[in-house]
Amino acid sequence: MLRRLLLLLASLVLALPLLARNADILITGGTVVTMAGPNIENGSVAIANGAIVAVGPSSEIDRQFTAKTVIRAGGHAVVPGFVNAHTHVPMTLFRGIADDRDLMDWLQNFIFPAEAKNVDRDFVKWGTRLAAAEMIRSGTTTFADMYYYESDIAREAKAAGLRGVLGETLIDFPAPDNKTWDAAVAYIRQYVKTWKGDALITPALAPHAPFTVSADHLKQVRALATELGVPILIHVSETKNELQQVAAAHNGMTPGNYLDSLGFLGDDVIAAHGVWLTPDELKLFASRKTGVAHCPESNEMLASGAAPVVDMIHAGMEVGLGTDGPAGSNNNLDMVEEMASAARLQKVSKLDPKAISAREVLRLATIGGAQVLGLADKIGTLEPGKRADVVLIDLQQAKTQPVYSVESAIVYAASGSAVVTTIVDGRILYRHGTVLTVDEKQAIAKAKEYRDKVLASLKK
Repeated sequence: MLRRLLLLLASLVLALPLLARNADILITGGTVVTMAGPNIENGSVAIANGAIVAVGPSSEIDRQFTAKTVIRAGGHAVVPGFVNAHTHVPMTLFRGIADDRDLMDWLQNFIFPAEAKNVDRDFVKWGTRLAAAEMIRSGTTTFADMYYYESDIAREAKAAGLRGVLGETLIDFPAPDNKTWDAAVAYIRQYVKTWKGDALITPALAPHAPFTVSADHLKQVRALATELGVPILIHVSETKNELQQVAAAHNGMTPGNYLDSLGFLGDDVIAAHGVWLTPDELKLFASRKTGVAHCPESNEMLASGAAPVVDMIHAGMEVGLGTDGPAGSNNNLDMVEEMASAARLQKVSKLDPKAISAREVLRLATIGGAQVLGLADKIGTLEPGKRADVVLIDLQQAKTQPVYSVESAIVYAASGSAVVTTIVDGRILYRHGTVLTVDEKQAIAKAKEYRDKVLASLKK
């Protein structure tokens, strides 16, 4: 009898693995920074069908799941994928073209002429591929973009496996893709029809700024966004010069108040920069639920100023983090570096080393950005039910050791090169030093060709 009982128990033990749930990916043994609660030391994340299905201690999760792919994350931080809340990705091909200038000089004398002579669908395609490789390598899983030929950018982003809120630029002068306002509106209608409802791509409208788009056109954009049910991306209060232009044209109003007077602001508007928003405008933006994408390195590079991010947070605003375009105003798409800059800029502008913590800045780069982009129900934290946008950061490097605080190690010591695995929607885009979804060598070779072409065009 005892022998039969022992055999029965043994058979049950052997059968236990068969009772485990199937997963596609099991990340095990890392420090899981969920951004939804306390960190989990020696934790695991199980992924199935593009979603996170379980998060918890490895001792529990690993017994519950078997997986086709097991990623051993000892010595690594496991974090939500970074959300780059504002950029212009094809401008990778203009990287370094005109540094060390103020915004208006940079735009009017270099970027606008270079775009007029060089930007076409092929330019956008190769610039996006180059940017995608850079973002994937440094842990960005979602990005918000403002540029031209945005449907082509969407196609390249989706092929690379990235998530994007992608805005077709509207501006009151001929653009590389649409030479008239009416042509741009027609393009946008088709663009939204093509991409709305896509699992990875959210189409958006992107009026350039309050000083480059007329009041009537801004009202038209507001109505069109409401009709189509898509978000709006716009530059707001980036420089003092912008304040002066808007005040001179609109009875002394500030950009934020001017936009509100048009009925423009809302919870579907993402305002890039917000460097010169007044205390009253912070309250206004909070009440309208209009989010801001803070771009510290761009604001430093162009000497635009230091956005009042701490005050924005205290006012109840939603704030995310962005790199801005990788040409003259940054010049990279590294969100890990951006976090360090964001923290230090707030500390020095407030003359207070306690102004913002590493954990708070990591929040801006993850769930903060997701909230600004209207994606917080899908991404930004590591929780069951969220889409599986996950990044692994190697903290065993000399520059990050020893680790007393994982958030401090990520924000103040690491850089994008510490990222070793990038996963979007349950698909591995980067592992073992290789970008799996973009031909990186080909993109780099094309970038070199475009450098020569752009230089030649500026001499004409």
